[in-house]
Amino acid sequence: MQSAAPLPPDEAYPDAIADGALTNATFTSPPFKMERMTWIKPYFLWMMYRAGWGFKDAGQQRILAINISRAEFEWAREHGCLSHADASMSKDEWSAKKEASPVRIQWDPERDLLLRPQAHRAIQIGLSKKAVELYVNQWITRVVDVTPLAHAIHALLVQEKFEEAKHMLPQEKPYASVFHPS
Repeated sequence: MQSAAPLPPDEAYPDAIADGALTNATFTSPPFKMERMTWIKPYFLWMMYRAGWGFKDAGQQRILAINISRAEFEWAREHGCLSHADASMSKDEWSAKKEASPVRIQWDPERDLLLRPQAHRAIQIGLSKKAVELYVNQWITRVVDVTPLAHAIHALLVQEKFEEAKHMLPQEKPYASVFHPS
């Protein structure tokens, strides 16, 4: 993937936030809360697991693909710290590290088409403080509602049409990272 290629992280939101983001090509406050950490999930199936294909609850009923550039994704990754403390850190050291970092990096098991955990991991990136401001005001280049796609794939899964569902999945490439757990 080239450094300028857009990345489509996925996020799930209630209607009010999704409608505003689609209208304005970014998040608007209110209803989007700039003071809260927002988590971007670059892998579609992990997002479907988290949001239950858009059926989990009213707060996650709309799935949005948010395009940002690879450079901005790299900025977030480089300014992040892992979401859990290193075993060698004291509580105070961990608090200071979190306070100094506007980004959290978390690795969770990726999911397969049936949302079962896989051996490899998917990155989640939590943006707060300066990172949220950059994300909302500068980074977002495009917002696409992929809820209909999520619902269509889910409907095929309910009908046990697994191959058809698999062919509808967005094409994704693994992302290598120095933060990846060993």
